[in-house]
Amino acid sequence: MARIAGVNIPTNKRVEIALQYIHGIGPAAAKDITEKVGIEAARRVLPDVPHVAIFDTAFFSTLPAEAYTYAIDSEVTEKYGIRKYGFHGTSHRYVSMKAAEVLQRPLGELEIVSCHLGIGASLCAIDHGRSIDTTMGMTPSDGLIMPSRSGSVDPAVMIHLMEQHKMSPEQLSTLINSESGLKGISGVSSDIHEIEAAAAEGHHRALLAHKAYCYQVRKNIGAYV
Repeated sequence: MARIAGVNIPTNKRVEIALQYIHGIGPAAAKDITEKVGIEAARRVLPDVPHVAIFDTAFFSTLPAEAYTYAIDSEVTEKYGIRKYGFHGTSHRYVSMKAAEVLQRPLGELEIVSCHLGIGASLCAIDHGRSIDTTMGMTPSDGLIMPSRSGSVDPAVMIHLMEQHKMSPEQLSTLINSESGLKGISGVSSDIHEIEAAAAEGHHRALLAHKAYCYQVRKNIGAYV
């Protein structure tokens, strides 16, 4: 049982509300939708057991408005819940706590830039234990160049591809989430180790992918320092 806006709400009901929200935002959170299927299956099999949904976006609840607000019509953002949510929160929170442990200093004294560089990639600015900015946005497709995700792209590029080249929303989703990033630039692989090996052998697209990836990481660290 928990209180939301002063009302006692059973844990399972809170999970149901969260699942309905995920369903409402559709393919923007494909990772969460996959997990939603697992949660629903578990609830069918174990209906009397409390179920708890943990969102890695929770760590970013401390983002200031100037960091999470997109500069588009506020009526649109408010109506449709358009804002930066951030991802990898559990990872960034753990890294910040581990850094404090290694440095043997209280987390509340530290200013940290946490780097989560893997299949997904994001940076997080952590001020005295609180997240104040992150590179991912409303979806995990925003921010840094990733193995197969594009990262930040001029939004008008998507409009151009739809209008001038008749690409569908499904094709664009596949493009920016599965065929872009290191894989898209290099034409070799989404694996950074394979790209480094190809670059060492003189593959110019692999070298470009590696340089672009490192540039984006350095640039965003610099913005947070």
